Amino acid sequence: MSSMITTSTWVPRGFAAPFPAKYNFDEEEFERIANLAKLQLDDANEELEEAQEEEKNGENGDKGAEESEDKQPSHDGEAEDIDIDDDDLKEYDLEHYDDDEEDAEGQRMDMFGNIKSLAYYESNKDDPYITIPDGEDDEDDDREELQILATDNLLLAAKVEDELAHLEVYVYEDEADNLYVHHDIMLPAIPLCVEWLDIPVSKNNVEKDSTANFVAIGTMDPDIEVWDLDTIDCMYPNAILGQGANPEEEGKKKKKKKSKKANDEYHVDAVLSLAANRKHRNLLASASADKTVKLWDLHTTKCAKSYSYHTDKVCSLAWHSVESTVLLSGSYDRTIVAADMRAPEAKAPRWGVESDVENVRWDPHDPNFFYVSTENGIIHYHDIRNAPPNPSASKPVWTLQAHDESLSSFDINAHIPGFMATGSTDKTVKLWNIQPTGPAMVVSRNLDVGKVFAANFAPDAEVAFRLAVAGSKGTMNVWDTSTNAAVRQAFAHKISNKSEGEVRERLIGVDEDESSSEDEGGEGDDDENGEPESMDED
Repeated sequence: MSSMITTSTWVPRGFAAPFPAKYNFDEEEFERIANLAKLQLDDANEELEEAQEEEKNGENGDKGAEESEDKQPSHDGEAEDIDIDDDDLKEYDLEHYDDDEEDAEGQRMDMFGNIKSLAYYESNKDDPYITIPDGEDDEDDDREELQILATDNLLLAAKVEDELAHLEVYVYEDEADNLYVHHDIMLPAIPLCVEWLDIPVSKNNVEKDSTANFVAIGTMDPDIEVWDLDTIDCMYPNAILGQGANPEEEGKKKKKKKSKKANDEYHVDAVLSLAANRKHRNLLASASADKTVKLWDLHTTKCAKSYSYHTDKVCSLAWHSVESTVLLSGSYDRTIVAADMRAPEAKAPRWGVESDVENVRWDPHDPNFFYVSTENGIIHYHDIRNAPPNPSASKPVWTLQAHDESLSSFDINAHIPGFMATGSTDKTVKLWNIQPTGPAMVVSRNLDVGKVFAANFAPDAEVAFRLAVAGSKGTMNVWDTSTNAAVRQAFAHKISNKSEGEVRERLIGVDEDESSSEDEGGEGDDDENGEPESMDED
């Protein structure tokens, strides 16, 4: 069974509901789903009608041959009438075979005897022998299993397993060295990007600017789905950003969809990146293979503005932490643009790199600088104040050949200045110490996740050294980098637990077969907390 994790992101502590709600499928929800799904259903019906028409046309061509075959008599398989009055069959009395038999007293003989004479209560509440209310124990057990503590982190992973796509919601318990799947969300297509949202979207009876726990997901489809992470077993997203959210304009939209022409209302190709604005919480930016960047208003779930800064697929976005209207975008056209979303007509500064852009990040410790990773495995560090006259004249502060293959993921630690992690399709994760003279590698590891597609530091100060790593093998691991000797030496001033003795390295993964590990006397725990064979240090 083939599986892979394409992208992941953390949820900060304190945002998840302690007890997630079960999905309630009432009439109002049915009405909402029916409206949202109308366009997909009509499309399916239209395709079915076209297929039936093609089949009918094909049958008409062979009609003459079929009619000639029908005229020929066929004696094969003809059944003869059965005479139940035949002497040989009379002795079995087949005519009364299914009639109920009665005993001498006229009482019906059943398989279970006189079971109908037993007392029956319409409700278990009326039965004196049933003292525990229906489902009370089960509900308490389910509630306890679903509980999320204030010290837990959620970790979201977009996973493809065989031909099924879904979002796995993990719970990470740092003190217990435990990582497990809490619930999952089925997705319509291969997921490419995930962005956590702290604002409710299309949720009834909730203030629109209140704090919430939602997620936006971009896939190979042009629509963006928004889900409530505090509700489990949902059948349909809370909102759809894009064409699928407007079934009432079905006829008009279908023609536009077939043309695949970029427009100002919705994406027409795969969504490659999402970025939520933490200052203006109702704004979500999206980047697409249709070469556009779109700005969505989560209050209305409509596209507020569309931007065309690039000539090829736009693959990465990042909002500025101080100038909250400035958006950094990277593209396969090998350029990076820093544009103010309030002035779409203004000329935006543009930088160039040597190959396709993979990811862009602002420096969380100095807002004047940003990072760019490329397909050639290089990291570029630029000063936004030194914008070049044209992309080919770009002069980075420094460049780093971090990997020999595509640098598919990297992250800058928000709590530990100078701490950077990079992941590559060469299957390695590298940790770096960025000093005034430039970056220096601290350690390189193969964490046995296959090609690395996601490497993210935890967002909270208490777990700042935890790095979530996932890739082409479909497994998720959380590496406590503070337990690595080289990291402890490089960032000793930031490590609170300075044990003088030998520290055992921690790598926490999901125990896929808990029962077998328990039977083996806890051997699985040793593998989880210890250093696995695949953690080869270069």
